[in-house]
Amino acid sequence: MARRGTPGRAKGKAAGGDAKAKGRQERPGSGRGAGRGEREAVSRPVGGGVAELRPDRERPHGWTLLIDNAPQSHVDLDDPTHLSFAYQRRLGHIIDLAAPPLQPLHVLHLGGGAFTLARYTAATRPRSTQQIVELDAPLVQFVRDHLPLDPQARIRVRAADAREGLGRFPDGWADLVIADVFSGARTPAHLTSAEFLGEVRRVLKPEGRYAANLADGPPLAHLRGQVATAAAVFPELALAADPVVWRGRRFGNAVLLASALPLPVAEFTRRVASDPHPGRVEHGRALTDFTGGAAVVTDAAAKPSPAPPPSVFENP
Repeated sequence: MARRGTPGRAKGKAAGGDAKAKGRQERPGSGRGAGRGEREAVSRPVGGGVAELRPDRERPHGWTLLIDNAPQSHVDLDDPTHLSFAYQRRLGHIIDLAAPPLQPLHVLHLGGGAFTLARYTAATRPRSTQQIVELDAPLVQFVRDHLPLDPQARIRVRAADAREGLGRFPDGWADLVIADVFSGARTPAHLTSAEFLGEVRRVLKPEGRYAANLADGPPLAHLRGQVATAAAVFPELALAADPVVWRGRRFGNAVLLASALPLPVAEFTRRVASDPHPGRVEHGRALTDFTGGAAVVTDAAAKPSPAPPPSVFENP
């Protein structure tokens, strides 16, 4: 989740459904070509509410995407390797560790936002083949209009439900599947179950990895259930979060990493601990103990992730 004005603590898609966007009208010349002092925010109604692109005053071609006034992601068109939000940096570490440097990957992104992680992958691993599945087609068009993708990047965007789109991929297609899907500030129920994760594992190569942006707050029941569910499908897990989230003191993000094969836990831990907003990684017995015997989530019992408290999006 993101407190407004603190991008390093931001969450994923469509958070803060109770907040109201300011509804600025789109204006010509406010995209990449506008000068640093001339840029103004642009907005447009989309499927999930009102989308707004707000200029980053510290970066001449940096933009923050908000939906209903809740920060979603940040993009710097001059430097797509810059990841402003803490959860995006952690997912960036996972991309970096997925294969030797510069080796192209097949990546499936469930949830599009501003295509931040797809841009990062294209910049750090040229010739990668990437697919984005995003349900909100008007949001996709809004982002394309103002933050266009590099035409040389091998990125395809499909307008579809994440689980439906996942089902269309062949067995063993992906090196990496990244899930960052929120609707009205909550992960949809059908993307929280063991059956969903079974489909993810089907689409992954034998050595492939799954990464997910999860959000929860005290008493972390949803997060414990998601770890228990992932453990029923993948034998190797690691979970990264801010210390205050681990301690159950604040609603926030956790990034789950899962695979059928051993993970680079030591290097992932080092990188997360070295971030501007340092996090902590748990794995193995400590992560099993964290679940506290939580039940595996099935389609029949699945529920959306909990709604964040309004204070998450207030200025500190």
